[in-house]
Amino acid sequence: MIISRTPFRISFVGGGTDIRKYYARETGGVLSTTIDKYIYVTVKRQLNIVDYKYRVSWAKSEFVNEIDEIEHPIVREALRLLNIDYPVEITTFADVPSGTGMGSSSSFAVGLLHALFALKNQYVTKAELAEMAAHIEVDILKRNMGKQDHYAAAYGDINAIYFHKDESVTVEPVFYDAEIRREIESRLLMFYTSITRNASKILKSQIDDMDNGFKTLTEMKNLIPAMREIFSNSNSINDFGRILHKGWMLKKSLTKDIANGEIDDYYEKALNAGAIGGKLLGAGGGGFLLFYAEQINHNKIREALKDLVEMKFRFDKHGTRITYYDELIF
Repeated sequence: MIISRTPFRISFVGGGTDIRKYYARETGGVLSTTIDKYIYVTVKRQLNIVDYKYRVSWAKSEFVNEIDEIEHPIVREALRLLNIDYPVEITTFADVPSGTGMGSSSSFAVGLLHALFALKNQYVTKAELAEMAAHIEVDILKRNMGKQDHYAAAYGDINAIYFHKDESVTVEPVFYDAEIRREIESRLLMFYTSITRNASKILKSQIDDMDNGFKTLTEMKNLIPAMREIFSNSNSINDFGRILHKGWMLKKSLTKDIANGEIDDYYEKALNAGAIGGKLLGAGGGGFLLFYAEQINHNKIREALKDLVEMKFRFDKHGTRITYYDELIF
């Protein structure tokens, strides 16, 4: 039996430039981190005496004998890609609901592939896991999405990730002063809006309107160097919040689907309570709100957003990992 643990991610700036329609014209880039909230995937090879060849437990339970019969699209394509032709059982559980802006499907794809390769006793690099996971979702399943989530989940920690015209991806670790990193981490607050959404539908409107949004996306990407510098050498750490705010204002202008009156109201309440900046995580429409504020204002922000559920978190450093490996000889 194999268990993989793969983190969810927070994208700070540049989201949307990891979409193919953007980076086919100009190099895309995002700055993101992973957090200590995870999706766990358990994969177990079964004996040949089982009633069903493939058992998959997610929001529903599937018992089938052919890969083509599997309803879960990522599971089906991963098993097909790795040619898993023996009985296997797959289960998954997560710290955070899907559809909340933290790249849950991508983290699942990375974690599933990691576990399946371990089951086959094959070592693959983080880059290979990310590339293959992105291939499944973007190329095979034709989902309206970018590639940043797969690379963030695979690598972990804080990275500037760049997407090139030739489909190659460069992952540059953000070098940070440990004290500044801890200080930024301590000044971030996250709240769950209880609104889930289909990110693919929201991103489709951005993709369809790419020509009009291209300049704005480039402005968002161009925030990376200034934010990156804060982690290692900053005379004004609060610029982190100001950059978040600027990026969010730019992102909101891309399409009306990204925010709504309810989200705007929460955001204004947080600013009035002392937040310097923030953003809605993911493609938009719902999920988690992230805010940056000096700690003296945290309780005022919590009171202003008392209708929402706060989720405490810390940064993750490791990316996807195999946390349990029990070899069974067949």
